[in-house]
Amino acid sequence: MSIFTGFTRLCKGLAVVLIGGHIVVQILPSAVSYLALIPAKTIPFAWNLITAGYIEQSIYGVVISTIGLLFIGKLLEPIWGSREFLKFIFVVNFLTSLCVFTTAISLYYITRQELYLYLPISGFEGVLAGFLVGIKQIIPDQELSLLKIKAKWLPSLALLVSVVLSFITTESASYLPTLIFGTYIGWIYLRYWQTKPETKLRGDPSDEFAFYTFFPEFLRPVIAPVSTIFERMICGKRSETADETRGYTLGGNVLPGSDPIESSRRRQCNVETDRDSFSNNQFWSVLVNSREKGARALEERLAERLAAARRTEEPQNDASENV
Repeated sequence: MSIFTGFTRLCKGLAVVLIGGHIVVQILPSAVSYLALIPAKTIPFAWNLITAGYIEQSIYGVVISTIGLLFIGKLLEPIWGSREFLKFIFVVNFLTSLCVFTTAISLYYITRQELYLYLPISGFEGVLAGFLVGIKQIIPDQELSLLKIKAKWLPSLALLVSVVLSFITTESASYLPTLIFGTYIGWIYLRYWQTKPETKLRGDPSDEFAFYTFFPEFLRPVIAPVSTIFERMICGKRSETADETRGYTLGGNVLPGSDPIESSRRRQCNVETDRDSFSNNQFWSVLVNSREKGARALEERLAERLAAARRTEEPQNDASENV
């Protein structure tokens, strides 16, 4: 029963918003024209770039989105914090809708099919895809007992299944752009924009979270050079300087420029070793300090005894001189 407990307040509130949005569009079908993303109406109704992500038109969509939000949010929100978690949802949702809108307009001008202008697009799938990228970042090597794969392959597996289903059903094809852009925007946010209060750095420049890690091993030699070019165009020398300062430790303490949270998640064995060495260093430092304190205390006692002996000898010497 512990699986169904521990949901955060923020996730519960957002789940209520998703369920409420679904109820609204079921009672008032005309509300879809104002709340869902319809590219032909986005210019006067610009708010649908924000509201579209919280409107589920099908019962299956609201069930999947609510369950995914509650269970994945229970993992991510305590690590990121409520403010950062809500910021991630807002940014990924808005930019995903903006990218879908731009793609629909471009496809219309290319194909001249009005379907791309008037098809209502909505759903929380883009944010859920971004959540899967967050799981890939936090617990990449955690093996999922149900799927028998590591967590780092969840975003890639979700996209692969969506692409296959898009050839089978037209309804799945409408969700595909949202999933693709949600995954990519989620990765960009975590890679370059997410703030880390512990290190006062932005993003995650580690090689384990590079863009080519979303692809199988045999494709990485082709993807890696292309992704590196785009990464340097976006962040300049940021990745190079981060590589130079990442992962170095001194006496068990991570040097500035490293990310202690991410390194502890990805390198558990090394962290345990560092902790042991750190505790050993603490033990020896305490032992040395105690010896130094004992030596100083002994010297002080000897000095006091010598001073007392001198004070007792001085009256005796005076008496002998008087005699």
